Amino acid sequence: MALSRDPKIKMGSLVAPSGEHMQSKGETLDLLLAALFPNSGVMDREAAPAAACRDRRLNWWVAARIATYQTVRWAIDSFAPYMSPGMDGIFPALLQEGQEVLIPYLVRIFCACLATGYVPAMWHQVKVVFIPKTSRNSYCGPKDFRPISLTSFMDRLVDRFLKDDILLLMPLHPNQHAYQAGKSVETSLHQLMVRDEKALDQQEIAW
Repeated sequence: MALSRDPKIKMGSLVAPSGEHMQSKGETLDLLLAALFPNSGVMDREAAPAAACRDRRLNWWVAARIATYQTVRWAIDSFAPYMSPGMDGIFPALLQEGQEVLIPYLVRIFCACLATGYVPAMWHQVKVVFIPKTSRNSYCGPKDFRPISLTSFMDRLVDRFLKDDILLLMPLHPNQHAYQAGKSVETSLHQLMVRDEKALDQQEIAW
């Protein structure tokens, strides 16, 4: 699926790096997956590993910290009511309207999944929406689109726990530019250039 605010931008027949035009929707999707999700494959997630299913007290304690009534409610309310749903087809508005009834059950389900290490097969399925990148002259190649993955609410709960708890105690190294707000490939390259310039200046002084 491709979404764009500009109705003129549509995903048609893409062109592979070899110059070959894709002849069907299936070939187009295969090209997008190969370019944007390299080395990806299908994994069997039906059965949980035996070691992960052990009911250890520590696992349940951590799970209870991640999935609480407040955090689940925050996750549900953080989505726009009618944003594109995931593979289950459930719009956030449905959960938001019935959250007083649903949240206690969702907390139990999320805690059990996190504590045992088992996630239902349906939740492993991700709907990917391709967004056209801005300032492009054409949209005929796979790199002209940015993939957005629509996953379950539980991913957002774990992400918040990592940022609000774990990373406060053990923050990422300052040289780590990925997965940090305000940092990107550009800031990493800038830091490298500044370091190289300082090294060259020191060499000139030594000479």
